[in-house]
Amino acid sequence: MKERTISFSRVDSAKFFRTLNKRVNNYFKENNIKRTGNWKLWVKTVVMFTLFLLPYFLILTLNLPGWVQLLLTIVMGIGMAGVGMNVMHDGNHGSYSNKEWVNRLMGSSIYILAGNTYNWKVQHNVLHHTYTNVHGHDEDLDAGRVLRFTEHSEWQWHHKFQHYYSILLYGFLTINWAITTDWQQMKRYMQRKLSYGKFPNPIANWSKLVISKILYLLIWIVLPLVILDISWWKVLLGFFIMHYSASLILSIVFQLAHIIVDTEMPIPSEDGTLKNTWAIHQLKTTVNFSPRSKIINYFTGGLNHQVEHHIFPHISHIHYGKIAKIVKETAQEFNLPYHEYKTAGKAIIAHFKHLKLMGKKPALSI
Repeated sequence: MKERTISFSRVDSAKFFRTLNKRVNNYFKENNIKRTGNWKLWVKTVVMFTLFLLPYFLILTLNLPGWVQLLLTIVMGIGMAGVGMNVMHDGNHGSYSNKEWVNRLMGSSIYILAGNTYNWKVQHNVLHHTYTNVHGHDEDLDAGRVLRFTEHSEWQWHHKFQHYYSILLYGFLTINWAITTDWQQMKRYMQRKLSYGKFPNPIANWSKLVISKILYLLIWIVLPLVILDISWWKVLLGFFIMHYSASLILSIVFQLAHIIVDTEMPIPSEDGTLKNTWAIHQLKTTVNFSPRSKIINYFTGGLNHQVEHHIFPHISHIHYGKIAKIVKETAQEFNLPYHEYKTAGKAIIAHFKHLKLMGKKPALSI
């Protein structure tokens, strides 16, 4: 069956994006700064990798009590999420550096996080950033039958409880990466001939996946089993806690950006056209949260500024706080939405309200 082609409207009589793009470009030109990362991002890279890897080496080299080891696995999970949001994310968007080899190196940090570069770039850069919140095209909306994120998905009886049990499932995101998701995605994407850039050699691509998964298991499971004088189940427990901690953080940050009451989840017309231009579509399907929180902004890699990220994915996140004012003022000037929650708490409440709404049987929905 041939896949349906989706396109965006080209009608923007007010020329919103042209105006916004010019203003953002002027900001970088007038301040004589690059759109990519700088020393602040380099320092943050060291901080996040230290948070992620130092506890691992402490566990392997010191004779620590079991409860201390478990606490350190939680710290590793926090660091794991930090590396993913701050280093890997910018690297795979090509915004970490103006040198391509540096972007590839930093993007490749996904392998130590249990992921795969090819799969991530297709799923995130191609499908999610292009078709944000479009059912059947943005795979971030696809949670199988377990969760229902959009009214366009089939309703199941258990969805009426999803605002209760969803938080438990969010902790399995990266564990699924490590075990099942990468294999399924690569098979699906290779069959569909999808890629971000040049289509990879199938043999080389599959070989890289197999080798990276073997090395990952050797580093995180086999090596601790060999070095540490503890039971195998304790190693697996620590591995699980690390992943669960990271997954909870990553899932919640991702969900607050799009799966929330304010965002639209449009469907194309009969001819496959979406009603808005791409940039306006991003405004209507994306939300910011905690824009003034220095801690959240620092740790999430600017992903609390999702509006800026989605319109300018090739700009490093360290600049989002500065260009946010330009984006917000321009959107308001053109009478366009700029969704924003002042705190993470309010955004979380809005997310679970959305889950509760999507959990209602459609015939009973208002």
